[in-house]
Amino acid sequence: MSKVKNIILVHGFWADASCYSEIIPTLLAEGYEVLAVQNPLTSLADDVAATRRAMDRFEGNCILVGHSWGGFVITEVGNDQRISGLVYIAALAPDIDESMMDLMSKYGTPSPHFQEQNGFVWISQEGVEQILAHDLSAERKALIHTTQTPPCTSLPAAKAGNPAWKDKPSWYIVANDDKAVPPDLQRDLAQRMGATTVAVASNHFPMISHPQEVLEVIREATR
Repeated sequence: MSKVKNIILVHGFWADASCYSEIIPTLLAEGYEVLAVQNPLTSLADDVAATRRAMDRFEGNCILVGHSWGGFVITEVGNDQRISGLVYIAALAPDIDESMMDLMSKYGTPSPHFQEQNGFVWISQEGVEQILAHDLSAERKALIHTTQTPPCTSLPAAKAGNPAWKDKPSWYIVANDDKAVPPDLQRDLAQRMGATTVAVASNHFPMISHPQEVLEVIREATR
C-alpha cells in the first residue's frame, strides 16, 4: 500500500502555524504535501471550517496532525472519508458531548497566567515561560508569546460531536513534562482511543523540542 502524501497540521491555543516550523522543512524535503492551518480560535465551527478549507486544497487522502486544542479540531474533521489517520500531539481527544473543560477539570485548576480581555484569553510571558515552553530557549519563548493567537472564551465549553478516533487509526505523542495539558490526561486519552502511543520528555510543544520523534510518528501514520 502506498503511503499518504498529504499532511495537515493544526495548532492549538496561544500558538499559530509557526509552531510546526521545526518539522515542516523535513516533511517537504521528503516529498510530502503539507499545509499548516491558521486557526482563528473564534469557535469550534470556525476552526473546523479552516481545517476543511486546507483539506480541500489536496487531492487524495490526508493525515491530520493536531496539537493541544488542535486535537479537538481533528477529532471533528477526521470523520471525513478523505482522512486516513489522526496524530495527536499533547492533544485533547474528546468523546461525544465532551468539552475541553470537561476533560481538563478532572486534572487540575486553570493557570493564573491567563488574561481575559474583550472575549478572548491571552497568556502572559510568564505563562509561556512556566506553563507552555519551560525548557525552550528564551528566544523561542519570546516568539511564542509574540505570535500567540488568543482563543475565544467560549471555546473551552464547546461540545464535541462524533469522534473520528473511534473509526480512524490514531497515534498519540505524550509530553511527559507538559505543564499545560496534564500528562496523566494525555495517557488516559491515548489509552481510551487505543492509539499507538509514544512518550517524550517534552514541554507542551514536542514538535519544537523533539522534532525527530514527532516526525517518525507522522511518517508511521502516513504508511
